[in-house]
Amino acid sequence: MPTPRATPRTLPALALAGVTCLLSACAPGPTQPLASAPVSATAEAAPTATPCPKDLAPIARCLSGKDSAGAYYLVAVPQQWNGHLVLHAHGGPALGAPKMERSVEDLERWAIMVRAGYAWAGSTFRQGGVEVRAAAEDTERLRQIFVRHVAQPQRTILHGQSWGASVAAKGAEMFQTTADGKRPYDAVLLTSGVLAGGTRSYDFRTDLRVVYQYLCNNHPRPTEVQYPLNIGLPADAAMTQADLTARVNECLALNKPVAERTPEQQRKVKTIVDVIRIPASSIQGHMNWATFHFRDVVQHRTGGASPFGNRGVQYRGSPDDAALNAAVLRYRADPAAVARFAQDTDLTGRIPVPVLTVKGVDDPTAFVELDAAFRATMAQGGSAARLVQTFTQHNTHSYLSDPTYPTLMTALLRWVDAGDKPTPEGIAQQCAGMEATFGKGCAFLPGYVPAALNTRVADRERP
Repeated sequence: MPTPRATPRTLPALALAGVTCLLSACAPGPTQPLASAPVSATAEAAPTATPCPKDLAPIARCLSGKDSAGAYYLVAVPQQWNGHLVLHAHGGPALGAPKMERSVEDLERWAIMVRAGYAWAGSTFRQGGVEVRAAAEDTERLRQIFVRHVAQPQRTILHGQSWGASVAAKGAEMFQTTADGKRPYDAVLLTSGVLAGGTRSYDFRTDLRVVYQYLCNNHPRPTEVQYPLNIGLPADAAMTQADLTARVNECLALNKPVAERTPEQQRKVKTIVDVIRIPASSIQGHMNWATFHFRDVVQHRTGGASPFGNRGVQYRGSPDDAALNAAVLRYRADPAAVARFAQDTDLTGRIPVPVLTVKGVDDPTAFVELDAAFRATMAQGGSAARLVQTFTQHNTHSYLSDPTYPTLMTALLRWVDAGDKPTPEGIAQQCAGMEATFGKGCAFLPGYVPAALNTRVADRERP
């Protein structure tokens, strides 16, 4: 059944404002550009010794601390240190207050860097939620703490993973010289990155919310207060991730094998897979993001208005596209919210150092087409010559394989030190040589070129 359209009389004040703006020609006033807070580690306390994760304890020493902004951090220096630092910006982002456990998990995942001889430093960031500039500031503060209290690295590589790739790219744009006129970062490594900026990267999650509601009509239920789906969730809603999971399984039975789903449940799953172009295994995760992270953005980053919209989208791939497009709920992104979100999350492409990226072509979380958008951004920013993109035959997001990352680091440092710009073909060949040390797992596709983002996620009206 098509989802009933929300009416203003059913909405709380915040949602009513969003729908009123949708139905009328709202013209919010301009927002002021976001200024980068000065970052200095002059008064930062020194980190203290802490146990390393079990697998690294025999080969490294670890240090930890909490910076003046409230971010926890963890540092690992191998006993056989090659003199280079990997400064890590983690993915996610998590919601809620930062916890030291996050940096421990990150170091465990990226232990390959330490095993390959690199020092590693990662921050939890001072806060949870979708705020890119603040995370970039926390990462730069950690670099300064490392230099001041641990050692002066020969080279510093800024590494961003997933959402953290946008943090690293933004940080490379924001921090281009140190107080003594040097580069804070010698190069940037972006892995499995969300790199089309916040105003483009999450469009498909808006589409997921409205298509899911068209099919399932239980988020919210007809008996509950209706709200614009592009706000994620009302500020005072008590829903938890477990509650949302239960609702999704109620409709789609994602917790059951395909053979145990009803024909109707499987039809709905297939419709989402075909229209949104995500695997069934990713539906729950993206629904979580389109619910709780969207609420974080709207409530804490964009002044209560939503930067997400789907006006003008033509959905394709369902059993009846005409019925879907006629009935699906439509939302207009608020212009002021878009501007504020863009200031924090969108990239300029003005990065003055070498940038190397890698992405699995079947990444279920950060579409490979996002890298095409990033390539265009770098070209627009005058940095096309400083970008090399690589792609692999992996269908994972959080981690590709052990030999992949040392291969990329070696190529990136050779580019920095000798001016030897890598090629995807050369990197693929070099990876094979890394397998003797780091195990099997090379899967580079040197000739792969991603299609434009709008071939994967439909164009829409923009403010």
